[in-house]
Amino acid sequence: MPRKASPPPCTEKDRQTLKEWAGSRSMEARLVERARMIYKLLDGESVSKVASDLKVRPNTIIDWRNRFAIQGIAGLYDRPRSGKPPKYDEEFRAQVLKTLEQPPPHGQSCWDGPAVARLLGASDDAVWRVLRKQNICLARQRSWCVSTDPEFATKAADIVGLYLAPPERALVISVDEKPSIQALERATGYVCTSNGKIVRGLKSTYKRHGTLNLFAALNVATGAIHTLTTEFKRRVEFLAFMDQVLLELPGSNEKEIHVILDNYCIHKRNDEWLARHPNVKFHFTPTSASWLNQVEIWFGILSRKALKNASFQSVNELCAAIEAFVEAYQLNAKPFVWRKREVKGSQLRNTISNLCK
Repeated sequence: MPRKASPPPCTEKDRQTLKEWAGSRSMEARLVERARMIYKLLDGESVSKVASDLKVRPNTIIDWRNRFAIQGIAGLYDRPRSGKPPKYDEEFRAQVLKTLEQPPPHGQSCWDGPAVARLLGASDDAVWRVLRKQNICLARQRSWCVSTDPEFATKAADIVGLYLAPPERALVISVDEKPSIQALERATGYVCTSNGKIVRGLKSTYKRHGTLNLFAALNVATGAIHTLTTEFKRRVEFLAFMDQVLLELPGSNEKEIHVILDNYCIHKRNDEWLARHPNVKFHFTPTSASWLNQVEIWFGILSRKALKNASFQSVNELCAAIEAFVEAYQLNAKPFVWRKREVKGSQLRNTISNLCK
């Protein structure tokens, strides 16, 4: 009669862990099988019976029993393996990155995965694996606008200071215009695509019914918006809009009014109007830095919510849509929080590190 081996030593905590693993439906199958082996041995079953029940070789049972006796629960995990030697090593990674810094191949304006693979004599998948690991997206684009204004820091600090710490008993407003908004008429609706998804549908052809210009002034402290639609965007329309804003602002005659503007021509050379309104001061953004004007954020909201994918049969209908949006927006108007992040010079260089950002 064969001698029965004694069960391996086991603490009560490890025994409970083995019981949980043996009945688990979410753990790796190999760990569940090993836990069942040891748990059956702890219950006094023989190696041959456990091997028969689990349909494995007896030597496999003995090997995992010995591992468990020495290392406990940790012994049931696989040991680290070296794996298959990599076909594409660090040298290949360096070649891919160096290639991207070279001029693109003849006939292409930029590099793509297949072009890099052809040059290096490698597979497309190998190149894409390197690019993904380096967080490089060749098809993704980022743009920037570099201001060449020699007084950029001074002007930017002046405007940001008005946002973060406005003068006491003063009003700060951001003013700009959205020119040539088109009244486009075209069929819209919802369509079912070939993969079964429902998306917004727009007919490719459309009719133009003219354009209008929108002047807007944002009250930085409250988020309230003041607008005026016009046929033209001349200086006379701009000053008429400013007169309207001053009438609509509460207590504008007793307070200082600080107006943030970009460098568009109609905003300049208004000394005569400013002389008639000594409590109004114009603050101009640096050259090529109109993003410092917060009313641009509101123009973006207007475009997304009221103009994009819309259809207008006339300029009057477009004007009515803008007025309806402004009326609805005023009900829940809130000030914008200044969160512009600092842009470092290294982000502006056309290098591999810039592609990763």
